[in-house]
Amino acid sequence: RRDAEELIAAGRVKVNGKVLDSPAFNVMADDVIHLDGTEIPPIERTRLFLFHKPAGVVTTNRDPEGRKTVFDVLPADLPRLMTIGRLDINTEGLLLLTNDGGLSRVLELPATGWLRRYRVRVHGKVEESALKDLRDGIAVDGVFYGSIEASLDREQGTNAWLTIGLREGKNREVKN
Repeated sequence: RRDAEELIAAGRVKVNGKVLDSPAFNVMADDVIHLDGTEIPPIERTRLFLFHKPAGVVTTNRDPEGRKTVFDVLPADLPRLMTIGRLDINTEGLLLLTNDGGLSRVLELPATGWLRRYRVRVHGKVEESALKDLRDGIAVDGVFYGSIEASLDREQGTNAWLTIGLREGKNREVKN
């Protein structure tokens, strides 16, 4: 803000072709702003995109191993986007993307407490005691995972389908 006040005081800022002489000025969405003769592009409104990530695609901007990324399969005409969270390469499902880095950071922070739900297929029978353990929090390979909402949706042959809800978002939390 102080930098902006100095630029205005130096007469370097124009709004709609007129040199701004005071920082006490309300800029409207359709105003055209120039700094040193260069137009400042308007701030794009925050946008949120829902994307069905297919299996076999990594959730990263660039993959050092050369694997296909979510950005390789998105339409080319979209604005610059960032993912909100990640899904493992073998996982398919809803992935949120946004053009707003602040929104992305807030939604990814564990302190936000944003609940992420996953539909998971497991092999074998699921006992109610195992679901209770998840709700109480568990440790796997020395890593403690806090309370996980878990419910059995159905059993089919040797598979069971669960819905789990996570608030922490630790790496490989769903798999573990």
